[in-house]
Amino acid sequence: MQTDVDPRSLIGRKAFDRDGTKIGTVDEVYLDDATGSPEWAAVRTGLFGRDAFVPLAPSTLVDDALSVPYERALIRDAPDFGVGRHLSPEQELQLYRHYGLDLPAADSGDPGPPGDRSFGRVAGEDGRAAPAGD
Repeated sequence: MQTDVDPRSLIGRKAFDRDGTKIGTVDEVYLDDATGSPEWAAVRTGLFGRDAFVPLAPSTLVDDALSVPYERALIRDAPDFGVGRHLSPEQELQLYRHYGLDLPAADSGDPGPPGDRSFGRVAGEDGRAAPAGD
């Protein structure tokens, strides 16, 4: 994903799967506590649905919407951790496995594999900012 995008600007954007099918609306964005980089978005999947976590790195902004390069079914089946609190290192590992993503290499300048990091949210759908240490 573009690195110059303010994570708060993603809140409220519509999200679509790789086929252009609407998934929902970005509810929260999670930053890596070590780097401050936006890594995950929680997408509200329906009026009474839940939030599904999607990876931001392979996602793109297209016509003011978030395009996620996975099928809607895979996104909806993502592990459910709830929102509004940190993602633990174990939860992040589950998400990496769910999406079939390679774990970051520790020698690439990255602060370490996901098991060594945690993720705090930056803002919710209501637009209120929350500290990353929330």
